[in-house]
Amino acid sequence: MALTESNMLPLGTKAPSFLLTDTVSLRSLSLEEAIGETGTVIMFICNHCPYVIHVNPELIRIANEYTKKGIGFVAISSNDVNNYPDDGPDQMQAVANQLQYPFPYLYDETQEVAKAYDAACTPDIYVFDEHQELVYRGRLDDSRPGNEKPLTGKDLRLALDMMLNGSGPIEKQYPGSGCNIKWKK
Repeated sequence: MALTESNMLPLGTKAPSFLLTDTVSLRSLSLEEAIGETGTVIMFICNHCPYVIHVNPELIRIANEYTKKGIGFVAISSNDVNNYPDDGPDQMQAVANQLQYPFPYLYDETQEVAKAYDAACTPDIYVFDEHQELVYRGRLDDSRPGNEKPLTGKDLRLALDMMLNGSGPIEKQYPGSGCNIKWKK
């Protein structure tokens, strides 16, 4: 597994619009429908990446906790399913159901949404405020498969807490890291 870091989209960037199919409900979902009252977390993930598999439990905990605080959550998979069939829509639906994702799991077949967000890896996490302006991009925390550091979600939790209490974005933000998005050739 080749380690790839986030591209760190500039803070203040407006959330790019999208209209993608939710693999669980099988209905189209737009950015406007996904946003939360107090902010929105958009995560680029996939089924097979060991980094995503590692952080899934904490992503689910955080989504369950912060949805109650008005934060919207959505996950998007943009991988090339011809070369990575484990990341196809049917398999996405199965994983979302098995893990009981508390958020929509959208399929970005054209990869245009990943490109619009300048996503580079899985997981790649973005936090937008109530005006859909980027206030955080980067890692969940410093835990990685095999590094023995506990999975806490401390970086994402701090970003969300600071946004909710109006104290502005975290000054020092660390890029996310994981498997590269599997781009179509």
